Amino acid sequence: MPKTPSETAPLRLGIAGLGTVGVGVIKIIQRKANLLAQRTGRPIVVTAVCARSRDKDRGIDMSHYAWEDDPVALALRDDVDVFVELMGGSDGPAKAATEAALSAGKDVVTANKAMLALYGQDLALRAEAKGAVLRFEAAVAGGIPVIKALTEGLAGNRIERIVGVMNGTCNYILTRMENEGLSYDEVFAAAKALGYLEADPTLDVGGIDAGHKLALLAAIGFGTQVDFENMVLEGIERITIEDIHHAADMGFRIKLLGVAQMTGRGLEQRMTPCLVPATSPLGQLENATNMVVLEGDEVGQIVLRGAGAGMGPTASAVMSDVIDIARGVRIPTFGVPADVLEKSTPAVAATPAPYYLRMSLLDKPGALAKIAAALGDAGVSIDRMRQYGQEANPEVAPVLIVTDATSRKSLDVALDGMSQTGVLASEPVAIRIETV
Repeated sequence: MPKTPSETAPLRLGIAGLGTVGVGVIKIIQRKANLLAQRTGRPIVVTAVCARSRDKDRGIDMSHYAWEDDPVALALRDDVDVFVELMGGSDGPAKAATEAALSAGKDVVTANKAMLALYGQDLALRAEAKGAVLRFEAAVAGGIPVIKALTEGLAGNRIERIVGVMNGTCNYILTRMENEGLSYDEVFAAAKALGYLEADPTLDVGGIDAGHKLALLAAIGFGTQVDFENMVLEGIERITIEDIHHAADMGFRIKLLGVAQMTGRGLEQRMTPCLVPATSPLGQLENATNMVVLEGDEVGQIVLRGAGAGMGPTASAVMSDVIDIARGVRIPTFGVPADVLEKSTPAVAATPAPYYLRMSLLDKPGALAKIAAALGDAGVSIDRMRQYGQEANPEVAPVLIVTDATSRKSLDVALDGMSQTGVLASEPVAIRIETV
């Protein structure tokens, strides 16, 4: 069937943000113009750009592109069909320009997980009311095509669970600590020097960045409105090299792990450190690589692994959305129309699991018995217990406990009971042991 003139005319992009990803997108368009046209049936061109500085040398020729100082003005240009938002930031100029583009009926491609995690429902409603599409493959797991997998490849499945390592910086820190025997502070400083950390490092190590990504995947996977507010978040700041060594002794590795699943009580979403089997795909994940595991009722378990950040992988994800638009593929933002997405009922982790507990006890008579009693009173049984060599302070004894499978609610009761014993030298570290 012959294409209409609008389907063969160039697809014109306005790109806001000329950092690493924006430059990467322009490089792909400049270097692969013929290939892109062959794959879409029409040319893909950049007509205008916007960034903080006009004079910065970005290593690419932009002399043929119009320049706008205001991203909203860029979004509203008559010669822009698709507004590509690569500025970042949950609100401010990024949100204003995205809203302007959608309100004008223009399609939007973004890599902005923070904006979508907080305002995704409103933006999706705005897009769909105007017949526009809002695409965000690059917002989750870099070059891994996990959004497309959920909205298209697994569309015939009921998604049962989404599990993943979605922040390369955290995985880099944890694996380097283990492989080189370094402390958290040492590797954190190295990651900062290498430019791996966000300007606000807590976005990475606090689990916030990865939590944004998980919230978006959960919305697609379970047909709910994005609900980052009720995400259970815990970062990796309290993980020590001793924790990593203890985990290895038991055949586990520590990962900042995202888990989302729909239960009888509601939607469970958590981004927390977990122990995973060292022999599992997630356990074997090294350095800054990401991995997302999708479990569907028809297909079983699908494992997606790849680069979670960087110019090439993230620009590749942006271009996958642009190419879909050029081909005429138009899918609702979260896989189904936004106006049918329901608010989820938040649920805490109800599925029982073993837990790793590390604590330091004051050298008092019966200290260990009081801890065991607090666990027993909460209905938490002990699988194994070990006391390690004295710390620098001879009056404090480090103790490691692995529980049998228990609920987080019961464990919290036990931890509260421990705090009342008067024998803890510091707050215990509790890490769930996850089956993957």
